[in-house]
Amino acid sequence: MLKALNPLSKLFVCCVWLVASVLIFDPRFQLAATLVPALALITGNRTSPLVLLGLMIPFALFGFGFLATSMLFRQESDFALRMAGEALLASPAFSAGITLFLRALACGMISVFFALTTDPGLFVRSLMRHAGLPPRIGYSLFAAMQLVPDLAGEAQQMRLARAMKSGRRSRRIPSLFELMSLVIPLLAFAIRRAGRTAIAMEARGLSPDAPRTIMNAPDFHGRDGVFIAVAFAILGLCSTVTVMGP
Repeated sequence: MLKALNPLSKLFVCCVWLVASVLIFDPRFQLAATLVPALALITGNRTSPLVLLGLMIPFALFGFGFLATSMLFRQESDFALRMAGEALLASPAFSAGITLFLRALACGMISVFFALTTDPGLFVRSLMRHAGLPPRIGYSLFAAMQLVPDLAGEAQQMRLARAMKSGRRSRRIPSLFELMSLVIPLLAFAIRRAGRTAIAMEARGLSPDAPRTIMNAPDFHGRDGVFIAVAFAILGLCSTVTVMGP
């Protein structure tokens, strides 16, 4: 259901939630901003909780740096201490650190929500149709999305060819020397692809002034309005509980 929404609707909602997470310095709101997108992904997108936990590991490590700084080195800002002193936790240093830790998780979960429910191709088409993204930039993004997996496939083909030539088995994890030896061939492959992409863009006539027809671009529907209204209602409820709470 979440994947059927217009990408720009989800982008707008996620940006508002991110701004609210930055402005509201309270651990309860950060916890709510983490749990609400997680529950939406589990129920509406059928995402495994284990997948979400795995994706949150980098953000948790990043937030743990804030927590360790506040607890061990006490380098938090005066604003953080003043806001943390009004929270429920006794120690201002621990309160500021745990709030920053939860904020990192909240921003990460909101970003993961958008990434897991949005098709990159539909997102670019929606930007081109509704947000005025120039066709040259849109086509360049499409080319980049195709180039990245092609680079990985080309690197694997080079490793297999070298392993067959030397008569040994290909390692599952390449060594540092093997990675360095693949830099120049992959760079040459990327340059050839860039040249072909430039020729294709010229052949398509991607001038900034000419009108163009965008195929398979998502439109806005009633479900987008319902999604935005529900998201804002939950945001308002969480903000009210945080402000009015003890």
